[in-house]
Amino acid sequence: METFPVVDLSQINGEKREATMEKINDACENWGFFELVNHGISHELMDTVEKLTKEHYKKCMEQRFKEMVASKGLEAVQSEIHDLDWESTFFLRHLPVSNISQIPDLDEDYRKVMKEFAVELEKLAEQLLDLLCENLGLEKGYLKKAFYGSKGPNFGTKVSNYPPCPKPDLIKGLRAHTDAGGIILLFQDDKVSGLQLLKDGQWIDVPPMHHSIVINLGDQLEVITNGKYKSVMHRVIAQPYGTRMSIASFYNPGDDAFICPAPALLEKETENISAYPKFVFDDYMKLYSGLKFQAKEPRFEAMKAMESTVNLDPVATV
Repeated sequence: METFPVVDLSQINGEKREATMEKINDACENWGFFELVNHGISHELMDTVEKLTKEHYKKCMEQRFKEMVASKGLEAVQSEIHDLDWESTFFLRHLPVSNISQIPDLDEDYRKVMKEFAVELEKLAEQLLDLLCENLGLEKGYLKKAFYGSKGPNFGTKVSNYPPCPKPDLIKGLRAHTDAGGIILLFQDDKVSGLQLLKDGQWIDVPPMHHSIVINLGDQLEVITNGKYKSVMHRVIAQPYGTRMSIASFYNPGDDAFICPAPALLEKETENISAYPKFVFDDYMKLYSGLKFQAKEPRFEAMKAMESTVNLDPVATV
């Protein structure tokens, strides 16, 4: 059994740099996921984020979730549910414009700490994108530029809680899917597990680790790398005991960013052929919103079909 890849980012500037870069590259090629430790975000900040997130769920969301469960009769289901997830969520937008001040029910301390956390995650996302560029042989900053569009990247956070579920065999915490966007940074509960990824036909647990950040790649990085790096199906298994916290931050292309395989990578291909479509990110998101819980390949094919009927001009990047 292969061991889930764990990367110590503190080794990126020392004598273990080459081995660390190779570990990141292998994880991106063969897993689509890896777990980061010593990533530079203070443990004190993470502890505060976790404490306030769990307090907010208890105070503002737990009762609403129980009412939803009761209204849909989910406690007594007898067959598998395919159109619903056992999760309580809300969304924060950070870039290009923050909406944190508009989200109801958030205490001022919680707003402040989530803004602070988002700044740290944004820096980490951009550092990781440059490490991916280096591994891919792309110029530094290429991926950030590819994501930029005319207004900068989209960056937001999905805050989720997965309460104890009486029928975890019949209701998923979150159904299997690949992520549509760029690079995802997840701060997950270190006591209650549930996240799994699909590798070689097997569902593998993403281990809960204290103060780690789980990284996974979205569909856009698969397209830009022309399939060298892959987005991977993953899901959350509901648990009968314990509430699992999940704070997933998505560093995605801007709405009008033009996405296509990197020309420098196509030049390395023997046939110099793109296996992936070219499109504007927002068009992909419109398609994805209705097909999230289906395989990604038909989405790519649908974008290729659109490509042949629409003249796509790359948006100028800065």
